[in-house]
Amino acid sequence: MTTFDDREQGFERKFALDQEQEFKAGVRRNRMLGAWAAGLMGLEGQHIEDYSKAVVKSDFELPGDEDVLRKVFEDLKGSGVQVTEGDVRMKMAELLAQAREQVRTAG
Repeated sequence: MTTFDDREQGFERKFALDQEQEFKAGVRRNRMLGAWAAGLMGLEGQHIEDYSKAVVKSDFELPGDEDVLRKVFEDLKGSGVQVTEGDVRMKMAELLAQAREQVRTAG
């Protein structure tokens, strides 16, 4: 193998690791977002965990974050929580930064 081949394989491994970490961070963010929204809706105990799992599952409906945003925003509105779509987007961004840091330091 040449040095070029070694570098290419290194870049491929780095890309795969980055993709895996981003996926884990997204799942972690969605779980934390679900817990945050559940708290605002007044859910307690196992209902918080169940709702968090539902938020994680909602991310697999469509590519991107819009399905998660739509689910959480609509659920909050339906529960009578006064929140804007912008508030949910900001919380998603905040939690994604936290989740990325947690995944980075855990691995």
